[in-house]
Amino acid sequence: MRYRKLGLTELNVSLLGFGASPLGDVFSPTDPEEGTRAVHHALDQGVNLFDVSPYYGVTLAEERLGVALAGRRDSVILATKCGRYGVDLFDFSARGVAGGLEDSLRRLRTDYVDLLQVHDIEFGDTEQIIHETLPALKHLQKQGKTRYIGITGYSLKTLLHVAAAVPVDAMLSYCRYNLLVTDMDEALVPFARQHEIGLINASPLHMGMLTENGAPEWHPAEPAVHAASRRAEAVCRAHGVSLPEVALRFCLAHLYVSSTLVGMATRQQVDENLRALKDVDDEELIAEIQAVIVRDQNVVWTSGREENYG
Repeated sequence: MRYRKLGLTELNVSLLGFGASPLGDVFSPTDPEEGTRAVHHALDQGVNLFDVSPYYGVTLAEERLGVALAGRRDSVILATKCGRYGVDLFDFSARGVAGGLEDSLRRLRTDYVDLLQVHDIEFGDTEQIIHETLPALKHLQKQGKTRYIGITGYSLKTLLHVAAAVPVDAMLSYCRYNLLVTDMDEALVPFARQHEIGLINASPLHMGMLTENGAPEWHPAEPAVHAASRRAEAVCRAHGVSLPEVALRFCLAHLYVSSTLVGMATRQQVDENLRALKDVDDEELIAEIQAVIVRDQNVVWTSGREENYG
């Protein structure tokens, strides 16, 4: 396993991070005992960043991760989120995020997290997040409830706006850097690099799109993007290689991102994702994939409040 420092923090995170949302049955029902075995297997292979949220499975992912980490908390860099608690349930108030963290700590069976992140900030009033939510997280940090604070979201514009107004230790961006979309590099990465903010990239498989089976029905991308992913899969199949492995390796090769989060719930998934860490020259294959998807690259969807689109 390789590790990178997360911005200016003291956290050296694994290049491959464990996205715990599948433990909450977000994509399909999972076996909780196998989920625990997957967490232990990932730890044994050097994965140390585990990212979760009370939103995933409506607290189920946190509960199951807490069980799995019993007795191994000291080996983990544990990240959770606050502010989003359901599909349409948000509470970015100071009281809400403080109470939300207390509930998360109880489910995770710990008295602190290493990184507390405001979840999906494009769904909130950015003025509230700047002037109330993040100051509340700073207070929780002073109390020792979290070592570091961060923000997450789909809207790059909103991440940039909030991070420019309030210093944060880390930013998590999802579905904005992978084989289909790379616009995270246009402004967010230069800003993070300039200010030495840790950057976490999530959804390297574009929320299930860059897999052999394709995206789930609820995926918000346009039909043309779905079709482009199928063309990418056909290229990989013709070469006898796995599209998810190629897609993940593409993301892991990013020079600034500290960790790439991948959802996992079984030992087999852990092993499949670990294979992407091997040094393989994909340059010609990536060029061939990009040639068949170029007209549908960097096509994004809207998310959150209209004023936060972007």
